[in-house]
Amino acid sequence: MERRVVITAESAITPIGHGKKNIFSNLVNGVSGVKNIKKEDDLLAKYLHSKVFGIIDYEIAYDFSRKFTKTLGPVSYYACQVAKEVIEQADLDQELLSSGRVGIAFGSTHGSPTVQRNIYEAFFDPERKGYARINATDYLKSMAHTTAVNITRMFGITGRVIASCTACTTGSQSIGYGYEAIKYGLQDAMICGAADEYDTTTIAVFDNLLACSTAYNDRPHMTPRPFDVKRDGLVVGEGAGAVLLEEYEHARRRGATILAEVVGFSCSNNGGDLILPNADGVKRTIRMGLENARLNPGDVGFISAHATSTKVGDIVEAQAIHAEYGEGPLVTGLKSYIGHTMSSCGVIETIFTLYMLQEGVIVPTLNLEEIDPRCNMIQHVTSMKEMDVSIASIQNFAFGGVNTSLFIKKWI
Repeated sequence: MERRVVITAESAITPIGHGKKNIFSNLVNGVSGVKNIKKEDDLLAKYLHSKVFGIIDYEIAYDFSRKFTKTLGPVSYYACQVAKEVIEQADLDQELLSSGRVGIAFGSTHGSPTVQRNIYEAFFDPERKGYARINATDYLKSMAHTTAVNITRMFGITGRVIASCTACTTGSQSIGYGYEAIKYGLQDAMICGAADEYDTTTIAVFDNLLACSTAYNDRPHMTPRPFDVKRDGLVVGEGAGAVLLEEYEHARRRGATILAEVVGFSCSNNGGDLILPNADGVKRTIRMGLENARLNPGDVGFISAHATSTKVGDIVEAQAIHAEYGEGPLVTGLKSYIGHTMSSCGVIETIFTLYMLQEGVIVPTLNLEEIDPRCNMIQHVTSMKEMDVSIASIQNFAFGGVNTSLFIKKWI
């Protein structure tokens, strides 16, 4: 028997703010969170073509005890904070958290690169004396599933653990896998999300692939530029997001506030090139998602596009959207506000979309001044629109050819 799955809490830490009030205000006012990389990285920056980053430049008031912080790298601080906030927002008690019926689906791109770099520097110390600098907990801070297990430890969560690690689809996979775990009765609630921290090695990877934005180093707020004729690549960003998913009757019995319903999810692989986007793969994922959600293309009113601002990726995505949806749904590239927050982009963009459904507005793609003719077959949002959208889709695509399509419905 399939069960309904609802969202009952959310939290995001992003380059344009922390918490709904701050984030939504910056969205509707067109504020960019993209800035120049940090001053302390000037030495590294001389080797990079791209000097911009979606940066969290405000203080976060952590109040975690020493008992827990000794295994937290920067990425897990973010993860545990958003998890803490959804637990508090949803008023989950310890009995429920420790019941085995609440699980975690949470990931990152590759643990904590900051900690990993310290380990590598110690390893390559010419006299090998650097080994003494390796802390006993460094592996726990940097392992691929560090975010998920640190959340379970801090909050005594004993249900299943799913630690997705699929780059740009990590956050959306986490929500999708949590949705499936609840839908098919394996869990009653799941804390789902992803996080990634600030680190210039992530820029270096894309910089070496010539995929990063470089033309706006002196005007960081003007990049990225999804679907724009002058787009010149992605901007790496940092951030974290979490949503609490619950089985509908479980949430209703608790008296929980329902924010939205997750109505469908799909995930597939292109089965080919590990880097280049694939139109057939994207279209297949959209069709599978619509089928899973039992929706017709005309039912979807808004699409949060993956839209990284790469030359080829934006064209492929626009063409795939048109092939499966026609000119119907409104389309916004939300990375234009915060950059590409890597593993967390799917969950952060889901939360941004949730805010828009709740408030009855659709924000435009930032920096979209002249639509690339090769992307101009879909309904781009270029100015704020006040409108009531019932169903939205969040699309994400990752290195390795992994594609996801998630569908959420406004709660009335």
